[in-house]
Amino acid sequence: MTQLKLGVNIDHVATLREARYRGRDRGEPDPIEAALICEAAGAHGITAHLREDRRHIIDRDVRQLRDAIKTRLNLEMANSAEMVQIALELKPDIVCMVPERREELTTEGGLDAAGQWLALADSRMRLNDRGIEVSLFITPDPVQVEAAAKIGAQFIELHTGAFADHYNRKKDRADEIEKLVRCSLLAHSLGVCVNAGHGLNYQNLNGLLSVPHMVELNIGHSIVSRAITVGLGVAVKEMLLLMERFAEPAPMPSVQQ
Repeated sequence: MTQLKLGVNIDHVATLREARYRGRDRGEPDPIEAALICEAAGAHGITAHLREDRRHIIDRDVRQLRDAIKTRLNLEMANSAEMVQIALELKPDIVCMVPERREELTTEGGLDAAGQWLALADSRMRLNDRGIEVSLFITPDPVQVEAAAKIGAQFIELHTGAFADHYNRKKDRADEIEKLVRCSLLAHSLGVCVNAGHGLNYQNLNGLLSVPHMVELNIGHSIVSRAITVGLGVAVKEMLLLMERFAEPAPMPSVQQ
């Protein structure tokens, strides 16, 4: 049986650092130290979003993460020439393409993979040629899932924001879960692996575990928030304990170098 994996997003550790130390050579808290604590507590990977405006994670962070961590580095980024070049040089284990708007607080929706498939396919091929797997962050919409398969992405990451927003409304929650289930089944049938993330926390996670074929959950804000009261290592272990209820076979394709 394949264990559901946890990727911890450390962006909010960097957000706290930048609130006081923006533009300085060093500061606290240190996202690299946080990543190592998460690994030691059992996290299967580290996620970091290098935004074009560098509002939290900065170039120095991703270089140090690449050298420091022993698990899987997932670099979230926009599909821009600058970011693709950084990824080709850095060589993370996987890149997750996300939409990006400077005025948003955090990533608010999924990529329009169907409308941007040519540009995404070009970047996907360049990254795969370097041995980097590619994931597309999309809303749970069959059109977008089919586009991701057409693009040749190894993974999709289903945007769970609507699920999280509607979690306390029973019917709406059921509708969102049904969308996630349908899209996960479709992706699996097309040979695309399924991750999920956005807005997941210790309260709503259990409702997501009925979605089949998930490989990894990417969770950041909730774990970092919980860490303020119990410590980062404990927060990661608590999330992993909740995730133990999900386990199923889920083959993961590899990219030939």
